[in-house]
Amino acid sequence: MISQFFVLSQRGDNIVFRDYLYKARLKRLVIVTTDRGEVAKGSAEIFFRKVKFWKEDGQEEAPPVFNVDGVNYFHVKVVGLLFVATTRVNVSPSLVLELLQRIARVIKDYLGVLSEDSLRKNFVLVYELLDEVIDFGYMQTTSTEVLKSYIFNEPIVVDAARLQPLGPAAIFMQGTKRMPGTAITKSVVANEPGGRKREEIFVDIIEKISVTFSSSGYILTSEIDGTIQMKSYLTGNPEIRLALNEDLSIGRGGGSANDYRSSYGSGAVILDDCNFHESVRLDSFDMDRTLALVPPDGEFPVMNYRMTQEFKPPFHINCLIEEAGHLKAEVILKVRAEFPSNITANTVVLEMPLPKYTTRASFELEPGVTGQRTDFKGANKKLEWDLEKFVGGVEHTLRAKLTFSQELHANIIKEAGPVSMTFTIPMYNVSRLQVKYLQIAKKSSSYNPYRWVRYVTQANSYVARI
Repeated sequence: MISQFFVLSQRGDNIVFRDYLYKARLKRLVIVTTDRGEVAKGSAEIFFRKVKFWKEDGQEEAPPVFNVDGVNYFHVKVVGLLFVATTRVNVSPSLVLELLQRIARVIKDYLGVLSEDSLRKNFVLVYELLDEVIDFGYMQTTSTEVLKSYIFNEPIVVDAARLQPLGPAAIFMQGTKRMPGTAITKSVVANEPGGRKREEIFVDIIEKISVTFSSSGYILTSEIDGTIQMKSYLTGNPEIRLALNEDLSIGRGGGSANDYRSSYGSGAVILDDCNFHESVRLDSFDMDRTLALVPPDGEFPVMNYRMTQEFKPPFHINCLIEEAGHLKAEVILKVRAEFPSNITANTVVLEMPLPKYTTRASFELEPGVTGQRTDFKGANKKLEWDLEKFVGGVEHTLRAKLTFSQELHANIIKEAGPVSMTFTIPMYNVSRLQVKYLQIAKKSSSYNPYRWVRYVTQANSYVARI
């Protein structure tokens, strides 16, 4: 049971609100709704201060769930916006966090672009959506298709070209000719200019990988959390058949670890487990790995899957740190891309905690490199290395010379690390799960909608020990 729901806008390290309700006292609020009166009116301000100045247990960011004066605060971050729910009741955190994610998805389906500007311009429409999704604190529905029967306001279109690209799907708007950018900026209820609707469907295979390397470079743990997302702009909701790899196996019974390694180069895909959207029919899945479904409106996950068997990680990290004289040390950080040269990773960031007595760090990059930035975060003693683009098959090296304020009382290796890495790789997936074909039931001989399939790999927890 939700007492309050509100949306806040985050820019950088600051949280910026907009004034809509509490004009005298609270000038930072975007949206507040579903107020049952059980939580104080100042809860948005309390949340703002708690998140901005969170210092408990030395954490840099507030956890997704915390309690202040008997009020439970739940929040998720979606493209720079904070979706927040409050309650005094002891409810399941997973339920509320999933509800917030679905609310964000529904709003994005209707607005096309999820941003502070689009929320401000479509304030009435968003309020109408939230009134239908949550009734007096109880969830009613988060189905975009069901909500169409109750929503009568039209969205005000926001020019996506003026917006800073956010989220994994935005990378397909940056110069690639394989994919148009309309998938993430078009409302499911708005028509094209002239009243026509462009018939198209988008399928995204998004994989988030977690890898831990030992100090000698061996893989200690590895896991893939993947999802097949679909967004349909097809009129009449025709039936769709989506075919995956024929040699796809699900469950550890599909082969032993030794069998899997021997079949690594043959293209075999072995998933630990998976689940499907309720609209998916599995009549022929066991026979030919084909999913049949009638897609609902909006974006939805067709299939979620998990893979913990051995796979080739996209990056290999090698880090060396050693003393270089009195109160000095040197760090050599090497990263090599293990994917093909026709693939380029974007927004690559490496971070490495340094000894707490570090006072200064000077950096040396490879000669002639561009698009790289280094920084020493003095407040939390971290080294940061940003690479705008990382071409496959290439190795980059960073050298850092550290200066300490006093002698280290322990081994320098124990005082530093581990190295963590974040990245996004478009049109690449490590599990080798593929969509072989996407078949749409024809209404007529001339009916031929656009079909788009794209892949993206992201780092969930990519760590190398020193």
